[in-house]
Amino acid sequence: MFRRTFWFTSGVAAGVWATTKVNRKLKQLTPENLAVTAANKAIEAGGRLRDRAVDFALEVRDNMAQREAELGDALGLNAPVDPDRELPAPRRIAAIENRNDPTYVDRTTYSYNRNEDH
Repeated sequence: MFRRTFWFTSGVAAGVWATTKVNRKLKQLTPENLAVTAANKAIEAGGRLRDRAVDFALEVRDNMAQREAELGDALGLNAPVDPDRELPAPRRIAAIENRNDPTYVDRTTYSYNRNEDH
């Protein structure tokens, strides 16, 4: 008699456990719950992606600054400036040709007409 009661109680407990497990799984598979789960996963993925992008941008910025410093050293841009040394005079570009200039070339004597031979 005691043996039958034990197995009956064990069967009932297993049935209740299996029923609650199945009901929980069914609740997780409803369309509303699936939508909420998908939205939460998308938000988490977006946060991870943003963190990786920020880390990548910071790494690129650091490497860019390091490379600029290397190039500055190689080109002598980071060298100390000698205060006694004078800068060269600024170059002026003439907007109007100066005919009195010895380097002036009169271009009116040359014909650049493509059709002159025809």
